[in-house]
Amino acid sequence: MPKASIKSLFGIALRALREERGYSQEELAERAGLHRNYVGSVERGERNVALENIVKLAGALSIRSKDLFDSLP
Repeated sequence: MPKASIKSLFGIALRALREERGYSQEELAERAGLHRNYVGSVERGERNVALENIVKLAGALSIRSKDLFDSLP
């Protein structure tokens, strides 16, 4: 079985943190100042997320950016 990509693992971690907080993709996107389609594509592992957007997503989840990586499966 092929190993999951870092983009996929990041997306899985982001989705888990979002769901823990009870946010929809749309709510997380709004809080982060991003488009909801972008958040969905990140969660599906389709995007190589820019550092600026990692910081925005972490802020929207009220966590530190490093916490997004600490929670990778």
